[in-house]
Amino acid sequence: MFTIHLNNCRFYAYHGLHQEESIVGAGFEVNLSATFEEDGKVTSMKQTINYVDIFEMVKKHFETPRQLLETLAQEIADDVYEIDPRVKVVEIH
Repeated sequence: MFTIHLNNCRFYAYHGLHQEESIVGAGFEVNLSATFEEDGKVTSMKQTINYVDIFEMVKKHFETPRQLLETLAQEIADDVYEIDPRVKVVEIH
């Protein structure tokens, strides 16, 4: 098993329950790990998970305001699993 990490990814977004949060916005920092299975030696992009694809997907999610960060995290995790069926564990901090 292999794990890729995206650490200290920063976004400015308008998430939150309170009206002020949707007007003023706030800075967010995301750390994401995706553990996947790959048999054999990794020598090509086909054998790994492209962290750029995951970063762009996370960035896109931050463009759509959500009332709960838990909802946002669940949607991101669901999409990481969709990116590649080899992904077994997604952690978001």
